[in-house]
Amino acid sequence: QEQLVESGGGSVQAGGSLTLSCVFSGRPGSTYAMGWFRQVPGKEREFVAAKEWGGENSYYSDSVKGRFTISGDNDKNPVYLRMNSLKPEDTAVYYCSADVTGNTVYTGSYSRPSFYDAWGQGTQVTVSS
Repeated sequence: QEQLVESGGGSVQAGGSLTLSCVFSGRPGSTYAMGWFRQVPGKEREFVAAKEWGGENSYYSDSVKGRFTISGDNDKNPVYLRMNSLKPEDTAVYYCSADVTGNTVYTGSYSRPSFYDAWGQGTQVTVSS
């Protein structure tokens, strides 16, 4: 059974950096995309970044574009989210996700949580001002 495990969360001051890691084990077959989402209490899960697995294209929400970078391109290594110039509004639980059925690639949409089939347990990121 597939399992995603995130790590690297923590507390940092505004302007600082963190790198989140996600290890994906028990892959059922092909991975089409990997994504990062975040959620704060009382709000819906929000798209942060995604990457075509084995491809060149990456996608970012407007709120993190230019500050965050998603990386990773093969099944043997983790997928990373490098977060620079962090702001208090980046505070959230961050989730790693995997599309193993192709929903993202077939639709061309990488920002919908429902298009991802597997999820990690989340890691807390807290940015203080």
